[in-house]
Amino acid sequence: KQIAIVFETQNILVKLKGETYLQGRLHDKIDCDGATWTIESVKDGKVISMYLPKINRLSWWKCVVEGDPEIDTKKVVAENGNINDLDPETRATVEKMMFDQRRKKAGLPTSDEMQKQDALKKFMAAHPELDFSQAKVDF
Repeated sequence: KQIAIVFETQNILVKLKGETYLQGRLHDKIDCDGATWTIESVKDGKVISMYLPKINRLSWWKCVVEGDPEIDTKKVVAENGNINDLDPETRATVEKMMFDQRRKKAGLPTSDEMQKQDALKKFMAAHPELDFSQAKVDF
């Protein structure tokens, strides 16, 4: 084997013919099961192209491997796109964030807070023997 590539939740190792080309701790966690690599031909030869799906898809990484030069993620201008172009999982996450942002701005509970309130109401209904009159719950 001439190429050895190891993806771990927060570590990466890339070796070619026994020589280490990339090794270190990733800036954040990745989904190892979804991580892939391919060899691609380019004008000057070949490159290894890697796909590292982030666990937290909505975060910007300052670098790939800790210790590498960092970029200022506040200067990154996100490409304007259509929400319909997103994969279903990412689209659902973005729509939930937008919904929660609108609710919070209006002083209303977010979807997570509404879920917690519903769970509490169900618990209270299931346990009428308990006195919740003095309970203070903060979500």
